[in-house]
Amino acid sequence: MQKSIEVEYWVVDSDGALTAPGELVDISEFTETEFVDCLFELKTPPCETIAELRRTFIEQLCEVLDRAAELDKSLVPLGTPLNSDSIELRADERGQIQRKLLGTNFDYAKHCAGTHLHFEKRNVTDQLNTLIALDPALALCNSSPYFQGEYVASSARAYIYRKRCYAELPNHGQLWTYVDTVAEWHRRLEDCLEEFIERAAATGIDEAQITDHFTADNAVWSPVRLRDEMPTVEWRSPDATLPSQLLRLVADVDSIMEDLHHANVTIGGETAKRDADEIVLPTFDSLQEYVDAAMIDGLDSPAVVDYLDRLGFQPNRYEPLTAEFDTDSSISLTKARDLRLEYATRLERDVEQLRANV
Repeated sequence: MQKSIEVEYWVVDSDGALTAPGELVDISEFTETEFVDCLFELKTPPCETIAELRRTFIEQLCEVLDRAAELDKSLVPLGTPLNSDSIELRADERGQIQRKLLGTNFDYAKHCAGTHLHFEKRNVTDQLNTLIALDPALALCNSSPYFQGEYVASSARAYIYRKRCYAELPNHGQLWTYVDTVAEWHRRLEDCLEEFIERAAATGIDEAQITDHFTADNAVWSPVRLRDEMPTVEWRSPDATLPSQLLRLVADVDSIMEDLHHANVTIGGETAKRDADEIVLPTFDSLQEYVDAAMIDGLDSPAVVDYLDRLGFQPNRYEPLTAEFDTDSSISLTKARDLRLEYATRLERDVEQLRANV
């Protein structure tokens, strides 16, 4: 099964201030800017094995970090920038349309850096439902509890993105319920696009502007997505974090995706279970409780740890960066710049260790 990684990192200058990626986006076809001016995205090509994905990801990161050093820039592996001055949207009509539709709530999205894992489409309904049920695994990589200097949740990114940014348009940015068929998923996408068009009309944006920039496939930003152009099932729940943690996560999730070839997937009960022949997913109402605990408390929640254990993860092998932050005080703009530089150095050391062990 082919799989790939997309990860967003904050770009900072030698003082820790957020800055534009500049020439970093010209390194290859797998490097690009994001919708705000200080985010950089690295994508791997599809890889057949975890070993190949690991090697490719490390090689790409080494190339990017070498070029960043030449430009006196660094990459920061945190889900939010902790605290920052104004973050600007790129001059992109698609982003401007989103801003008009969501109003000031869209500003929350400008402070979010995440990881997207892609898995080749196979038995798609089971893949979709299982990735929905894996949403609490975001706790394994929570990397920032702060938004604009104040403590929010174990994953401030997931919390502000879902609870605030898309509070008034939940079908477009929050976790969807399970589906019975792929056709049902596509009907939901069509419904979301229609809702998008209707909301646009109410704000003075005509339908042609929407259809020029959005399709049913890309008009939603929910944690699980079907990507027809890849074609993959995409899992977007985790924060950006250290590469070693991301590689561990993709290996663990890939193991579950491989099990779907021979395991029977059922839904029912209050928790999950995974063995050689069966994967049991909790009811969606029960799942929501684990999801909220994963966002707010992370691995400090015994219920989340037990849930992930039942799915075959080993939470004690993960070291979420969010646990390293003092949650009893605010973070000033100056302190945030210092911390961004500290975690940029952590990223570089992490990559060096990975490269030494390839």
